[in-house]
Formats: sequence, C-alpha cells, structure tokens
Amino acid sequence: MSQGATAGSGRVPASAPAPGREQRVTKQRLAVSAALDDLADFVSTQELHRFLQERGTTVSLATSYRILQSLADDGLVDVLRNADGEAVYRRCAVTGHHHHLLCRNCGKAVEVEAPAVEAWAARIAKEHGFSAVEHTVEIFGLCPDCTQLQAGH
Repeated sequence: MSQGATAGSGRVPASAPAPGREQRVTKQRLAVSAALDDLADFVSTQELHRFLQERGTTVSLATSYRILQSLADDGLVDVLRNADGEAVYRRCAVTGHHHHLLCRNCGKAVEVEAPAVEAWAARIAKEHGFSAVEHTVEIFGLCPDCTQLQAGH
C-alpha cells in the first residue's frame, strides 16, 4: 500500500505493552491492532482508517493516529516514513531488530536481518566513542514484480 523509509523494531503480542508502561485496552485499540494483523503491507493512518470504516468499525482518525503512535512507541508495530515523509505502520513477522527492502514503486516490504550491518554499526560507534547507538538502514529498489512490469514496457 505505502512506500517506506525508516527501519523498525520487533514484534510483541498486541495485548502486551512495553515494560513499565500500562495501556488501557479499548475497543478501538483492539480494532486497530486486529486490522494491522490482517494487513500485509505498510499502511498510513488514513489507509488504516479507511480499512476500519470498510469493516464497519468506528474509530476516529485522531484516535487512529494516537493508537498507532502508541503501538509504535510500545514496539508492537514497525513504523517507516514514506517518500512524502508520512508515517506508515505494519505488524512485522520478524521479531527483534531488523531492516526492510522496500519497493519504491508498489511499496512492498521484505523483512531482512543484516548481521554485517549490525557489526559495522557497532564498530563505527565504538571507533567514535558512541554508546547506546541505534540505527536504521533504508534499502530501496524495485521488487521482482515491478522489475518485470518495467522491463515489459
């Protein structure tokens, strides 16, 4: 659905808030979480809101924004920035730190682990005396389907 740009976090069950944080479990939060479970691609808040409306679920756009940000803050979803700088969200299948290959045409995302990137980031941080380092890796290209479509034209 949407194109992305910033790497994500891990996945925790939707009902489990981050340690030290207690989230109220509301009907709206459960609906947003369930919708994310049913969607394969990254979605913007507006796209998710439309999806919820099509299901007959009443959640305001403002509430959708708050819930998605809360889920991202709790590490329950990955959040990326698309080419327009808009936040897009997805429940990822990979647990723990990972990165994404992103199709700049259709927005398809593939989760990847990159041990070489992790080692490089740790080495560079250490060389410069940095600690508590976080990083994102953005890999954009064309997915196989879009590559084939482009080659056909």
